[in-house]
Amino acid sequence: MATVGARTWVVAGGRIPVDSSGDEPEFTSFDQLCLLNADDSDAEVELTVYYADQEPVGPYQLRVWARRIRHIRFNDLVDPEPIRLGRPFGCVLTSSTPLVVQVQRQDTRVPGALALADVVAYPVP
Repeated sequence: MATVGARTWVVAGGRIPVDSSGDEPEFTSFDQLCLLNADDSDAEVELTVYYADQEPVGPYQLRVWARRIRHIRFNDLVDPEPIRLGRPFGCVLTSSTPLVVQVQRQDTRVPGALALADVVAYPVP
């Protein structure tokens, strides 16, 4: 199989609103990474988060099994520290094998209205 994806990805912007319109976890606003590993080897992933007013946080350690996908909410990242709600952030993701990375955003602050956006992260050559 040909190589699919890249080993380094950049997500320029993210923000998880503090307020949501319903109970957790279904109606909690989130930013989520969607990772596709089409390789025959497991992907060992490191994620570093950048804020405007403090030093970067990370790395967060993740794994994506060979020939699998994995969805990870930024809300669920807690080690080395939880992602700060209501604060703009960006991140750099590096992987031991090539991945395809997509970012989903769901804003549930307005009851009865769900704003969902998908973007592909920027692959660094």
